[in-house]
Amino acid sequence: MKVITVLALWVTLFHQGYSNSLDSCRGRCGYGTDNSFSCQCNPSCERFRDCCSDYTEICKTAATSCKGRCGEKYNSQNKCHCNSKCSQHKNCCSDYADLCDSDGGGGGGGSVITDAEIKAVSETLFALDSNKASASELIIDPQALVPDSQTSSQSDLSSRVLFRYLDEDALFSRPTYAALLALLDNYQRMTGQTEDFSPQQLAEQETFVKETMSNTELGRELFAFLYTKGVYASEEEFIQDLKMMWFGLYSRNNKKMDSSGFEHIFAGEVKGGKVSGFHNWIQFYLLEKRGVLNYYSHSFNGPWTTYPDVMGMQFMWDGYFKQVGSAVIGCSPEFDFALYSLCYITRPGKQCRLSLGGKDLIIQTYTWDNSFYGDGKKFIGSAFPATPRN
Repeated sequence: MKVITVLALWVTLFHQGYSNSLDSCRGRCGYGTDNSFSCQCNPSCERFRDCCSDYTEICKTAATSCKGRCGEKYNSQNKCHCNSKCSQHKNCCSDYADLCDSDGGGGGGGSVITDAEIKAVSETLFALDSNKASASELIIDPQALVPDSQTSSQSDLSSRVLFRYLDEDALFSRPTYAALLALLDNYQRMTGQTEDFSPQQLAEQETFVKETMSNTELGRELFAFLYTKGVYASEEEFIQDLKMMWFGLYSRNNKKMDSSGFEHIFAGEVKGGKVSGFHNWIQFYLLEKRGVLNYYSHSFNGPWTTYPDVMGMQFMWDGYFKQVGSAVIGCSPEFDFALYSLCYITRPGKQCRLSLGGKDLIIQTYTWDNSFYGDGKKFIGSAFPATPRN
């Protein structure tokens, strides 16, 4: 009987200790959300009110390391600091030089964000893309594969459409898809023609950003990562910056306010007699379904066997040719928007190295250098999957 009593007591204490470990931030401070725990230890927990009781003590006030804090905003409650001015004020954390003081990082606010951190958060976003198309919801027919040397030939080598089947009822009824669809018909594709948005269309821009970034776990995870790195001080700042960098207008032709990052990347444009931008699979599907886009061939098909996948396509859009239009196929609108935003914010005008399902992907970003918003910030010029050709 004594043996049974002692064993029962040991089991009780073990489960109490295990339960307590689920309610603590020890060893868990960072940007990730883990639903296997009863409370969280990332910056978003303050907004969602699900922080562990020791979050402030372990992850904020008592922090003495720069791990995950490089470039953060100054906080007088911190015992030491990890921003570009701490050396001047002689209040850096002891590991600041090892973790932060380098030339390799990108990002806003002076933060240092490593390639490894970008790859890690891109894997998290990949795992959180719950709205992506399944194999039963989307079927594509790639047909002709051409070498890089033949992408300019303008030869229709595929007799069938690329998108053989899409379950519109399943996908397009979801809030983020519906928000994207509302935007795609708001643009004139020819550059040199001023874009003029109605109040309803401006509201649709707002809805898209909030649906994709504020109302999805994927979007909240992206904000949490950037907040942790000191790029943004609040969600409001994050959302406002996205609206400006993506939807702010600038001139690509004839000094007209005719373009934006969103129009160029998601809707596509025509400039100089050829298709410019156009890196979204849903827009491709819609135009192909309407009969105004003719798929010719593809020169790249990524290593992914499920969605999202990456392809580089050749096609004719109502009389205008695109030599290599690369896109992430089958992903949700929030994943597309988050991936390009992550890369533009952390690697503006550079190659951004990601990891999706253990496989590497490079996103090439370009800044628009001829006009600015805010305090000298640059609009998105372009962003797209960098296939061997583009």
